[in-house]
Amino acid sequence: MHLFRIPYLILSSSLLPIAIGMMLSCSPAHQQMQSASADVNVLQKFKPAFTVALYNTSVDVMSNHLSGLLLIKKMPDSSTRMVFSNEMGLGFFDFEFAADGSFKVYSIMKKLDKRSVIKTLQHDFELVLMNNLDNSKAVVKTNEGLTYFIFPQSKGFNYYITNQSGDELVRMERASNKKTIVEVIMKNYIKGIPDTIGISHKTFEFNIGLKRIER
Repeated sequence: MHLFRIPYLILSSSLLPIAIGMMLSCSPAHQQMQSASADVNVLQKFKPAFTVALYNTSVDVMSNHLSGLLLIKKMPDSSTRMVFSNEMGLGFFDFEFAADGSFKVYSIMKKLDKRSVIKTLQHDFELVLMNNLDNSKAVVKTNEGLTYFIFPQSKGFNYYITNQSGDELVRMERASNKKTIVEVIMKNYIKGIPDTIGISHKTFEFNIGLKRIER
């Protein structure tokens, strides 16, 4: 944790509950979508402009609870580092998301050091960072007044969903051909950085809530 020198802060439980309000599980909406046309570049205004951001963070996974501070920092080489620790400085993980799309684990606590957990966290935070938005591969569809910008992945799809006018990012999803796997919200942007982030998995108990700390 010496790299970023995260300060000691008391975690406020009142900041952590996030009303995600997400109802999809087996995504019938995906099956009812119609082809549409829209400017994919509209998504760029929702891409978080992280320089340095600190979040109170709560993680609930399979009846286990972790809470602490998540620091997100843009590095001089344009990579993004994410360091999650408790209030006493005990590190949970330290990840790097490089500008070329590669991913590196600098450290991770033993209980989380499982390939499936690391891959899940990697994909979750790639959604949050809005990485890998290749406009040439995007497909645009619509359903019930929402616009779906769909990006094929090596397994499944990433969905970035806006309202019809394109001025609100309603939610993001990672999905297979048959169902939604995870849903993500980012709300209340301040100077390009979301104040509130919620990550909710649909196939097993794994939820992450983040509330930004003003420094």
